[in-house]
Amino acid sequence: MTGSRPTRVLLAGGGTAGHVSPLLALADCLRRRDPDVDVVALGTVEGLESRLVPERGYEFRTVPKVPLPRKPTGDLVRLPVNLRRAVAAAQQAIEEMDAQVVVGFGGYVSTPAYLAARRLGVPIVIHEQNARAGIANKVGARFTDHVAMTFPETRLPGGRVIGMPLRPEIIALDRPAMRVGARAYFGLREDLPVLLVTGGSLGAKRLNDAFAASVATLRDAGVQVLHATGAGKDFVAVGGDESVPYVVLPYVERMDLAYAAADAVVCRAGANTVCELTAVGLPAVYVPLPIGNGEQRLNASGAVAAGGGLLVEDADVDPGWVAAEIVPLLRDAQRLDAMSRAAASVGHRHADETLADIVTAAWVEGGSRG
Repeated sequence: MTGSRPTRVLLAGGGTAGHVSPLLALADCLRRRDPDVDVVALGTVEGLESRLVPERGYEFRTVPKVPLPRKPTGDLVRLPVNLRRAVAAAQQAIEEMDAQVVVGFGGYVSTPAYLAARRLGVPIVIHEQNARAGIANKVGARFTDHVAMTFPETRLPGGRVIGMPLRPEIIALDRPAMRVGARAYFGLREDLPVLLVTGGSLGAKRLNDAFAASVATLRDAGVQVLHATGAGKDFVAVGGDESVPYVVLPYVERMDLAYAAADAVVCRAGANTVCELTAVGLPAVYVPLPIGNGEQRLNASGAVAAGGGLLVEDADVDPGWVAAEIVPLLRDAQRLDAMSRAAASVGHRHADETLADIVTAAWVEGGSRG
């Protein structure tokens, strides 16, 4: 290292996989660029990051969780005290490692990190995963010009669209080259189309119920299925032509191989899912969560507008819809090929490298502390 890049970086974010995954992708990228870089991740005890960050080999520090209530509750009364404690903990972490840059990914932990970094004069970089920005990143964007966004629909001042930092195995995935081996890995045939159904790590009851009731329909139409149901929600696929595989798994460890095996996917529209599918050019039928602030619908809007995906209401997903819409789609190779090219046209494979460049630029413009 010759001083051209920061060597001490604090990453703040967590609570959900949507925040933790890009955090780890950036950490890995920084380490590839400089094996001696000191990366510390800031999170909460309750979040997924408390397990995932140490497992990846990075130092993990905690701050108290600070709920930001939207309605009058006890948390609102306690907010000033809770926030002061969290900012103090974040400041201690920044000072103890003498961080040169603080990078936030949103979630409970990011607001204290932004406030502490601003107080200490440490450059701030923000990455927003969702099309609809969260409160933490809206606050943080007031303190920095270095704002990166996953989707062009996001409204943050000065934001630059770079996509989502992704796992190396997704970035490097060559679906056509891995197709045969991936299908063999899951016990799928080479000669029939494959549909991947996934509701994420927790599963999606609507998708599980509709497809569990459609096993015979799909098999008899010659459509293979790889169905990730979520932990504890798997079922025995019964009915139809049993020479056509319907593989049910509670969880898929090698999602890169699942993508390589599939011709299309039915899934929710979380930001990370949308970005992985567009990066690898996989046609998707997005079924946004029917609850929340509508961010999943926005997440999928770019892929859908480009022709790389379809958007379906949660309430419309039932066995009749599977027969009328999914079966014809999986049997139309030309349509799937066109959707694949369209999806890839809006995908970003190298957001981790771009974000690492932004981190370096923030450090340089901030005066190259240390």
